[in-house]
Amino acid sequence: MHQIKRKKIKYILICFFLGCNFLNAQLTDIARLEYSFIPKSNSESQYTRLRAILNYPIKVKDGNYIIVGGEYNRIILNLEENLPFDTSIIDNIHVIDFNVGYTFKLNNQKRLGFKLNPRIASTLTSALSSDDYFMNGGVFYINDRRKEADLKRPYRLILGLTYNATTGLPFPLPFVSYFREINESWSFNAGVPKSNLKHIINEKNNVQAFVGLDGYLAHLQKTTIVNGEEIDHISLSVIVGGLGYEYLFTKHLVGYLYTGYTFRLNNVLRNENRDEVFKLDDVNAFYLRTGIKFKI
Repeated sequence: MHQIKRKKIKYILICFFLGCNFLNAQLTDIARLEYSFIPKSNSESQYTRLRAILNYPIKVKDGNYIIVGGEYNRIILNLEENLPFDTSIIDNIHVIDFNVGYTFKLNNQKRLGFKLNPRIASTLTSALSSDDYFMNGGVFYINDRRKEADLKRPYRLILGLTYNATTGLPFPLPFVSYFREINESWSFNAGVPKSNLKHIINEKNNVQAFVGLDGYLAHLQKTTIVNGEEIDHISLSVIVGGLGYEYLFTKHLVGYLYTGYTFRLNNVLRNENRDEVFKLDDVNAFYLRTGIKFKI
């Protein structure tokens, strides 16, 4: 019983962090194109993700914006080993987020933001059902002191409450992100889903050491029986650490490459209650993520 409770708590934390990952990206990115790759150790199997984000800010008045947009993720699972089910039902997974948000200034440094994020996370092999839909959202307080010339160590603090339907919890969970400049060349960000220590080489190049979380949860429209249970969901959670490089084409247009190794990788098939039924993979592996983004 205690083992089941521990697995449930781990699952809830994973879903919460993945929701934070989505919300954190949407707070700063206007557009992003990204490619991720994890090859399975000692096998020809691999995990690939293609990601696109587009947000459009609509100015209501000075400092106040409505933001509409969306995010699309296509996850491709190439499973080459023999497994006790038809792997074609999980070859392609689609995660589609729509978002609408509103942010307004409290003063020159502080603002509030609200976001609502309906989500479709599914294999999309048939017509959509209620099981393919999820609802995420959040409210955020932002204290941005990065542009104050008289401040010795500029910082930005984001505090929030987030709701993620995939956790199964009927109440919001906290969100924290803290950025601080150490000096002109060094800065750090502490929080979830990513923490890093960044070194600015010059106005065009910077490098960083990072630890972060990535993954997804989705509904399987075509189910199968594994270990005597019907499979309804699939999830992947990855804790990864490594090094990253960013090249600034302009102040807002950035190309990036992150590479590292997973400290924890858990690819799991789940039943209707989202309990773990069959582990596809838990062997740590190489990690690569690269792309280009336009940020505010």
